[in-house]
Amino acid sequence: MQSSESDRAEKSRESLVFFDLETTGLGQTCEIVQLAAVSGGHSLNLYITPRCRMQRGAAKVTGFKVRRHRLYLHRRLVLTNSLREVLVSFIAFLRMLHRPLVIGHNIRRFDCRLLARALDELNLRAEFDSSISGCVDTLPLAREVLKDRSLQSFRQENLVKELLDVDYKAHDALEDVRALQALYSVLKPSPELICKHRFTLDTMLNKPVKACKSEAEGKPLQQRPLWEHFRQAVKLTESKAEDGEANGS
Repeated sequence: MQSSESDRAEKSRESLVFFDLETTGLGQTCEIVQLAAVSGGHSLNLYITPRCRMQRGAAKVTGFKVRRHRLYLHRRLVLTNSLREVLVSFIAFLRMLHRPLVIGHNIRRFDCRLLARALDELNLRAEFDSSISGCVDTLPLAREVLKDRSLQSFRQENLVKELLDVDYKAHDALEDVRALQALYSVLKPSPELICKHRFTLDTMLNKPVKACKSEAEGKPLQQRPLWEHFRQAVKLTESKAEDGEANGS
């Protein structure tokens, strides 16, 4: 009896996905270079060749460089996908986990805004929104959880060092999300605190509010199989190619 109750509790527990982007710079007009996500032992790590050059500061911190429309990481050529392929894969990853809570560090002010812009650009916003239950930014969350620790910095690498006594390869999106997953398990925020800091892409510009029941319990939209998204991408690519031939002729 006890085992069946614990099994039901485990199944009812909300899935968590830790997510991070590396970009060409720090402004809101910069582009995504790397998208990584992890949930338990499941991970996703994809690269994109940006349409613009890496800003000098970002290149120095991340090790990414763009040469002749090819992406290099620490001087090694990186295999890349189109932005659409990366976003579709991310949505498929989220759907595999049945509308998880998406968690990241400083994502409300940066990563989620860039993600929203990219999703809107490719008309994938509705698919993404229906694939998650909400988002949580661990930066303000950690400030509240650790308000009595008198920490000088709440940067993720500093928190990982302070709470886990671990140094890791920061500014690599995959390493960042793995470290954040470990950090979150130590922070152990209460359900009430998670609720307080919960937001969506539509509400991320609003101030945090205590009530978030409507965001957490929104009904998911009807979801389409992943192959349909790829079929759409192929059709879009083919139609653009046909338009190009017509213009050329």
